[in-house]
Amino acid sequence: METARDVLTELARRHAFGDLEALVAGLDPGSPALALCAFGQRVLDLDAEDFGMPEAVGEVPKDLLDRARASRMPQAPREQPRGALASLRPAYALLLEVIEIRWRRREMAALVAAVHIASEYLALLAWEPVLGHAGDPALIGRATTGEGSRFGVPIEPGAERMCDHTRPERSACERALRVAAEPPPGWRAYLDRQHSQVAQALGDCAARCRTPCTVMTRLDDDVRADLTSRCKLAADFTDSAVVRLRHAAPVGHGFGVPSPEEVEVAWARARASLRHHPLGRKALAGTDSTTGDEDYPLPGLPALFSAIAATEIVPDTLLHEVGVRTARALQDQP
Repeated sequence: METARDVLTELARRHAFGDLEALVAGLDPGSPALALCAFGQRVLDLDAEDFGMPEAVGEVPKDLLDRARASRMPQAPREQPRGALASLRPAYALLLEVIEIRWRRREMAALVAAVHIASEYLALLAWEPVLGHAGDPALIGRATTGEGSRFGVPIEPGAERMCDHTRPERSACERALRVAAEPPPGWRAYLDRQHSQVAQALGDCAARCRTPCTVMTRLDDDVRADLTSRCKLAADFTDSAVVRLRHAAPVGHGFGVPSPEEVEVAWARARASLRHHPLGRKALAGTDSTTGDEDYPLPGLPALFSAIAATEIVPDTLLHEVGVRTARALQDQP
């Protein structure tokens, strides 16, 4: 590299948006690349509530903003578009891209955090073809309430075994049925603290419930069997070795950061356990890390998410495109 501009361009290509923003701000506070750097870093950090960045409209190309907003959680009950509440598929494509970038940058704590986020909402990804949305509280009551349903319904003392939901899950489900009528602060508190519990509760309905209520029994037999299979695979992933790494990382409860080798070992163990599930075995066929059959750093992860979603999910290219356009903006500067 011969010039400072070459160094900045290489940082853009390596998705080092935070470092690049700091350097460019010192060299050229008026650079059009600054907004792209801030936007790219927010997306890389999975700062979903700020993906839309209203202050960046006019500075960040609309097509990039729209792609990011597809993975954004709406911050008000009636906000449109619905983003990740309409479909989680764009969010999982973005998660796959983020995991890949974190691997190549050797940022294992951030990688483990992204894998953990993916695990928390996998059940909703599985339910999406059945619900027609990704657990949107404004719509979820249509599929989960009615005669014979125990979703979000208080359980009488002594009848706890009639529903396998934990108390926090029951509380979250009850809140989900009414939060769309609450003001924005209450809505955001629900998304922050309880939406992932609703995902877990729906996963339990399909995969683990011993006494199914009408949430499940209203479904056609073939739909129910397919949903149960995909939710069981989602639950197995959530309990797998690679997700448990979070508890040994700063984003969890300890102080260690796993090495790339430890992540590889944990993923190999996870793949071995997930192959005990028929759907997992099919999805992970040919992804043994010793064969080099797949270029993705966690071989088989895109296929696993695709199997759970019942549709193909591949890594997004949003951050790659942000890097390309940032590099171009830097090269175009006088």
